[in-house]
Formats: sequence, C-alpha cells, structure tokens
Amino acid sequence: MAKMTEAPQQPALVIPQLIVGLGNPEPKYDQTRHNIGFAAIDALANAWQFSLSENRKFQGQFAEGLAPGGGKIRLLKPLTYMNRSGQSVHAVTSWYKLPPESVLVIYDDMDLPLGKTRLRLSGSAGGHNGMKSIISHLNSQNFSRLRIGIGKPKNAEEKDNGKTVSHVLGKFSGTESKLMDEVLDFVVSCVELTFKQGVEKAMNRCNSWSIE
Repeated sequence: MAKMTEAPQQPALVIPQLIVGLGNPEPKYDQTRHNIGFAAIDALANAWQFSLSENRKFQGQFAEGLAPGGGKIRLLKPLTYMNRSGQSVHAVTSWYKLPPESVLVIYDDMDLPLGKTRLRLSGSAGGHNGMKSIISHLNSQNFSRLRIGIGKPKNAEEKDNGKTVSHVLGKFSGTESKLMDEVLDFVVSCVELTFKQGVEKAMNRCNSWSIE
C-alpha cells in the first residue's frame, strides 16, 4: 500500500479511474483541432477494445472495463458541447462516487506546439472553456490533465480572435494528421504509464517527448 506524502490532500500515487476527452459532438467538428480530446478517447477505446456508447444519464459517450494492469477504468466523451463539459463529468463522478483526483482530462492546447504533450496533476483552466466548466462542476482544480499541443495559427496576432477560432475549429492538414496519429499513439502509452507508475512519475516521460 502506498505511503502518504506530506503534501496535503495529495495521495502518493495518483491512478486515473475516469478519463475524459473534450470536444464538440456534431459531425462538423470531427477531426478538428479542438476535438483532439475526443480522438484521444477513441484511440484509447480502440487500443483496449472498449465499446463506447451513448449514455443519457452521463450526457456522453461512455465505456468501462479493465485497463492494462487490471484496474477498472472508465472513458467519457461529453456530448454537452465543450462549454458544458463539467455537467457530464460531474454526472459520472457523482454516480460512481469518484473524487476529483481520480479524473484525467485530455484536451487541446494552443500554447503547446504541434507534436508536444504535457501531463499535470492539477492547475487552472488556462482559458479553456471545457476545463473551466469541469473545474466549476467538480469544485476543484485538483485533477490530472493531459494537454495535446495543436500549435498557434500562423501570422496571427495575440488579439486576433477570428484567426484563433478558425484555427482551433479547423481541421488538421494531411501532414498534421499523420503527425497527430503518432501523438495519439503516444497518448495511449502515456495514459497506460499512469496506471503503472501513477501520474506524477509518468509526467517525466510524457513531458519530455515530442515529435519534431
């Protein structure tokens, strides 16, 4: 049994029990940068042979089964639209009585370059509306998150919201899609590492990797 560290409210070994990928549900959002969280859940479901299906109670596509290593794991794609992702996450955590610390959220990050991932134990929303909603509904920032870099739009100024929105909701180019396939393969490996070593140790591997 893992020993408790001196850090308050933080177990020595954080093992995810619910993995959430963020995105928007309509077909027009398929394969867009903002939906890379959905793509990550699909990659995990495919790797573990889980069958995702719509669960109205959880307001999302949901699956559960045994993760590599034998622990029970649940996958969730909220179908509430990005800005209300917290409703779906809260429905699952309430039903299964899961603490915020057992949740791992995967989502896009424009501040990270394409081909880079960043795993963290906790933190703020960083301007991401899906994360704002989850933090609000869980009433906590103390849950793990895996950000997938989607890069910034080329030649866009900081306050050019039009270009930012079209970039985030745009689809990956052919070259970018091939690169993202590699990223998603790595995301599966990274998540599986959290089961074996816990999130904190897995951070060393997940945060030092990148595709150039």
